[in-house]
Amino acid sequence: MSEIKIAVLVSGGGTNMQAIINEIEKGNINGRIEIVISSNEKAFALERAAKYGIEGIYIGKNNYSDVHKRTEAILEILEKKEIQLIVLAGYMSILESSFIEKYKNRIINIHPALIPSFCGKGYYGQKVHQAVLDYGAKVSGATVHFVDEGTDTGPVILQEAVEVKDDDTVETLAARVLEAEHRLLPKAVKLFCEGKLVVEGRKVRILTNK
Repeated sequence: MSEIKIAVLVSGGGTNMQAIINEIEKGNINGRIEIVISSNEKAFALERAAKYGIEGIYIGKNNYSDVHKRTEAILEILEKKEIQLIVLAGYMSILESSFIEKYKNRIINIHPALIPSFCGKGYYGQKVHQAVLDYGAKVSGATVHFVDEGTDTGPVILQEAVEVKDDDTVETLAARVLEAEHRLLPKAVKLFCEGKLVVEGRKVRILTNK
């Protein structure tokens, strides 16, 4: 099976992207990151990409103020690179419905909670962990899901639970959830690249005999 061509969309430090790169370097993922697209001109993720010889590009509000033009610019690059899988690794911009439809069940996202809890509009970054602590939840975690037109509403691929400790702060909980993210996202990418993910309505079936 030929390598799957991957695009990673980022906005920040890119630690989840780094986790994928690490597994690709080890030969554990039958894929190759062809392009890293950042919505933040100064995202450290672009430096990470450059370190591995991966092309990185900034497409954001400063050089594409119109969201439709921005979408068109990203789509043009993805088509040129013949991208088969798009990974949102801390990407903080909204994707238009036309974009999502074109790459239906080929866009995956990582969320720092157990969907459907603590997700949706307004739940991102540290706000997620603060909400978990404020609620008094005993368990949080990470979720990898396919992206649809809603916010964190696409079919769930993988989840991992993380205990919420009595003395947790936003920072300590976030750190442990991030460790789970770093395990889950590369695993989901690996399964996709091996053709082992089958979407059936809201459910994602993971093939074990392929």
